[in-house]
Amino acid sequence: MYLDQKEKEAIFKKHGKSAKDTGTAEGQIALFTYRIEHLTGHLKRNHKDYNTERSLVKLVGKRRSLLDYLMKKDILRYRAIVAELGLRK
Repeated sequence: MYLDQKEKEAIFKKHGKSAKDTGTAEGQIALFTYRIEHLTGHLKRNHKDYNTERSLVKLVGKRRSLLDYLMKKDILRYRAIVAELGLRK
């Protein structure tokens, strides 16, 4: 499996409040970004895998929704997570 419990805890510890706090918007955005990068690499190798392509589009939409929520609630947290993950070019 590409994402085990220890990797998830490391992501939430780095981007969230703690390793066990999985509900923060920053932690969820970081987790979605990790999963999106993994699926993008998979699709580069298997370009006809349409089920994975659909999953990728859904994940990008979920991440976009969380980013929009965070931008409305706290613009400083939004800017910090975007800069930390390198989402904007």
